[in-house]
Amino acid sequence: MLAYYIGLADEEKSRITEIIKKLLSQTYILERKYDKKTDRHLVNEDYRICERHIEFLKDYFSAADIDLVENRQYSIIYIKTPTLQGEKISQLSTYFILLLKVIYDEQMSTISNSIHVYTTLGTISEKLQLFRLWKGKIAITEMRKTIAFLKRYQIVEVLDDITDLDADIRFIINPIVNLLLDGRDILEVIKQYQDGEEEDDGQQIFGNDENVPE
Repeated sequence: MLAYYIGLADEEKSRITEIIKKLLSQTYILERKYDKKTDRHLVNEDYRICERHIEFLKDYFSAADIDLVENRQYSIIYIKTPTLQGEKISQLSTYFILLLKVIYDEQMSTISNSIHVYTTLGTISEKLQLFRLWKGKIAITEMRKTIAFLKRYQIVEVLDDITDLDADIRFIINPIVNLLLDGRDILEVIKQYQDGEEEDDGQQIFGNDENVPE
């Protein structure tokens, strides 16, 4: 492993170092990423570097009991480990991931030429109410933290400015969402979180921080 690394050009060594840092900080590397300037999904050079040095990277991470996995179905390279705990996920982030998976599956059942799915904050909020997953209004700061979390781990790409949160803000749901949940029926998972109480029709899902109970 060391001999392989020493034999690389300095520029390639630097790129591998950056790849390792990215995998450790964001877990996933997508083959294609959305580019706002061109409004297209472009090839991610980081993914190509991973492919080129996949055996070296697997050996490197295995020394720390970390598996490097290439999922060809969804074109994602990612790390996983049974021994280390990741970042703690908030309740709202958990609900968003569950609902993003529902939306992803719904849209993928009707389209076959893309692995990228689009949705809006309003659609997610409607499903929060539909499945009775949240009581009252959501604090703006909590919503921003949740969106930042989803974006950091590339679960979504945010297409619009989120300075003023509103229902029309658009997201691309990346196929990473398929790797975050096990094989159980996602609707059965959601049922475990439902409180079983009916929500008022037309309830507003957003609210100021001071109006939201802890």
